[in-house]
Amino acid sequence: MGYQHKPFETELFDAKQLWKLTAPLRAYFSPKFYGLEKLDPNKPTLLVGNHTIYGVIDVPLFLAQIYRERGVLVRALADHQHYDIPLWRDVLDRTGGVEGTRENCSALMQRGEHVLVFPGGAREVSKRKGEQYQLTWKRRTGFCSMAIQHGYNILPFAVVGPDDMYDIVLDAEDILQSPVGKLLKKAGLLEKKGLLRGGDIIMPLTRGLGLTALPRPERFYFAIGDEIEVSPYQGKENDQDALFELRDEVAFSIQDIIGELLTIRENDIDKGLFRKLLTSL
Repeated sequence: MGYQHKPFETELFDAKQLWKLTAPLRAYFSPKFYGLEKLDPNKPTLLVGNHTIYGVIDVPLFLAQIYRERGVLVRALADHQHYDIPLWRDVLDRTGGVEGTRENCSALMQRGEHVLVFPGGAREVSKRKGEQYQLTWKRRTGFCSMAIQHGYNILPFAVVGPDDMYDIVLDAEDILQSPVGKLLKKAGLLEKKGLLRGGDIIMPLTRGLGLTALPRPERFYFAIGDEIEVSPYQGKENDQDALFELRDEVAFSIQDIIGELLTIRENDIDKGLFRKLLTSL
């Protein structure tokens, strides 16, 4: 049968523990947050954002800060493969994570939970060279369908910083063209519905601080944008034209936020000498 995830065990969530667990990350990355006041604790919404490289460092910081400032436990939809990993799946449960299926998303919305999703999923965290802060959504519109069906307005958000904490030495394309790629293909691991999903989720090999795998202490910048109303799309949750129109509106908003955060970072002079020295390595 395999692991059966239970999405509604909110009693497992420990806000104090999450805040403590993320303390080292706050000290190391010194994050800044903008627009959290746009999240209304009494009005459940769907938060949609850009996924950064590896995708596991910035998300806990964002969830912890939202809970700290707004008192809201946001349920983050996570890729299925996270739940194949013992212990790690328990960490996700305790920090509000939910296996990302349409059924789970629908059930969360029926309960009036705040939900967070990255439409780019595992492909977007498996960055290729030159893909910093790019949205890699393919033709995914499921999040729009869910939002329309359940009357959930969308809060676009973005984060800048994580994609610069590593340099990509080898990406999926490099690996697929190497002898390792040939072995993976021969072993049948590159099937579209297989473990590596046609190579989509081959993680890059990276270099961080100096020649190490330790990430550079780039400051993280988070921002929530203006709410996007879904009421104009009411009853169109199966209309592909409407779904792509809404999807494009959300994507453009996220890209605008990314641009604003890049400008904020460029003008941020309060980074400290130590951080400047380390991020230059």
